[in-house]
Amino acid sequence: MTPEPRTLNPEHSLLRVWLLAARPKTLWAAVAPVLMGTAMAWGDGGFHALAAAAAMAGALLIQIGTNFCNDYADFKKGADTEERIGPLRATQAGLVTPEAMLRATILVFSVAAVIGVYLVVRGGWPMFWIAALSILAGIAYTAGPYALAYLGLGDLFVLVFFGPIAVGGTYYVQTLEWPMYVTIAGIAPGLLSCAILAVNNLRDVDQDRAAGKRTLAVRFGRTFARAEYLFCVLAACMGVPLILWWGYGIDAVILISALALLGGLKPLHAIITRIEGPALNPVLGGTARMLLLFALLFTVTWIAGTL
Repeated sequence: MTPEPRTLNPEHSLLRVWLLAARPKTLWAAVAPVLMGTAMAWGDGGFHALAAAAAMAGALLIQIGTNFCNDYADFKKGADTEERIGPLRATQAGLVTPEAMLRATILVFSVAAVIGVYLVVRGGWPMFWIAALSILAGIAYTAGPYALAYLGLGDLFVLVFFGPIAVGGTYYVQTLEWPMYVTIAGIAPGLLSCAILAVNNLRDVDQDRAAGKRTLAVRFGRTFARAEYLFCVLAACMGVPLILWWGYGIDAVILISALALLGGLKPLHAIITRIEGPALNPVLGGTARMLLLFALLFTVTWIAGTL
């Protein structure tokens, strides 16, 4: 059933509605790995400004397109209802019609594909597959009869595409190389993005179960989701820098990246003390900020370690 669009008031201007649908707090998951891949390319003497800018624009557009598609598909499948306890969704709230959201999804992914043409010209067939699979995965995340999120495969998608693929692809399109330590570094933003997803799934576990959305939190319970969050955060902030230093001889200054944990004390406290429901909404933003802080610390320390 198509919701009646609400009359837009000053608090819900047209621009504000589309910004809301784009989910700005989630966009750090797209920005962080591109920053890291670019910093590594710079440190290795392969920085390419236009390729870096195209990678950033493409990553942001794919993230926004995925969010629009999620807004549309979750409404059509009944996962977003009036009982939703998470942040407002534009389609479910009646602020945007499903048809308009679908058109916006197609438009954003189409622009991302156009940018992808330059990346393919620059990086060849590897970039074609990265761009094509990233867009397809963004659509398949919640759309279609075998949507990744509904099968409990969303975490794997996020780990791979917001981690090693995003960091490695950004590095490769600039340097035309892909060393193993770049893949290892990419695991960190992938894990932190998984932590964001774990909070989202923990908050929505009851609604997702009712809608037939078999996330890992639905399949294995709230305790699993909390353990997943803690593992992802600790492995990303501490484990990855240690592996890069100990296993690949990266300058020890990279260990400063672990200080990102200090920016995540509130989210970690909320998870450990078993906060549930709408109170988890700030944890999403806090975890996204921790991801950005880690990426910034990593960027600065990687460049510093190569000077």
